[in-house]
Amino acid sequence: MQDKDITEKMLEKYNDVFADILNVLLFAGRDMVDESSLMDALPMSMLKIDGRVRTQERDIAKYWRKNKINVALFGLENQTVPNKLMPLRVFGYDGAEYVKQSRKENSDRTKYPVITLVLYLGYEKRWNYPKRLFEVLDIDEDVRPYVNDFKINLFEIAYLEREKIDLFKSDFRILADYLYQMRENRDYIADETNIAHVEELLTLMSAMTGDNRFEETINDFKGKEKVNMCEVLDRVEARGIEKGIEKGIEQGIKRGTINTLTSLVKDGLLSLDEAAIRADMSAEDFEKYIK
Repeated sequence: MQDKDITEKMLEKYNDVFADILNVLLFAGRDMVDESSLMDALPMSMLKIDGRVRTQERDIAKYWRKNKINVALFGLENQTVPNKLMPLRVFGYDGAEYVKQSRKENSDRTKYPVITLVLYLGYEKRWNYPKRLFEVLDIDEDVRPYVNDFKINLFEIAYLEREKIDLFKSDFRILADYLYQMRENRDYIADETNIAHVEELLTLMSAMTGDNRFEETINDFKGKEKVNMCEVLDRVEARGIEKGIEKGIEQGIKRGTINTLTSLVKDGLLSLDEAAIRADMSAEDFEKYIK
């Protein structure tokens, strides 16, 4: 099963999902950003710290373009747990892009804003950590008037209003709906919304829930034109039943083997140590069956 951070990026890298997130969270569901106007940006930037060059990498970054001119650079940062230093991280990401724009070779080009959205995907507790630079820094009162503040654009997906979640049109709606229901009810009931990016969404659901049956069902839906979460959950449940049957058979066979070996030991036809080896357990554990 893959790491949550990786699987979130796998889904959000698609322009339809990325544009949908921007349109709902920034523009109240209006189709301001068209997926065709987005172009991938390099998520990595270089920093020189203590004389050494180091890299910092965003989760996802895309340019929003109109008439081949950059209107803005949007970045997405996913957090499943709160990070009290998030304002510093985002400030570093945004600052690196502005430094890039200030370079001499780019001096005649149109300058564009850098906007980062922090998507908090936790549902068990709110983000009760700093959202502004001032909340992170220990600032002497004498210099405070000269320090510029910086705030992060934080969106707690599980805590959005139901009406806002229903504005999502892409596969991100399924993830947002799942987080909302888990926060509200600690349970998830799927609807019949079709999934566009089946493999990416099911891999993400596998990582979010800790249930690798979501990932195991991917091959079951390959080649199928339409797939929705109701079908997925039915298949996940079926796989659970199949595994339960397999485990029951396996346990039954093992139990029968142990019973046979126990009888052989009691009849003096097999030593306890030899029986334990054949049962793949320690002599002490096997002796408990005899007693």
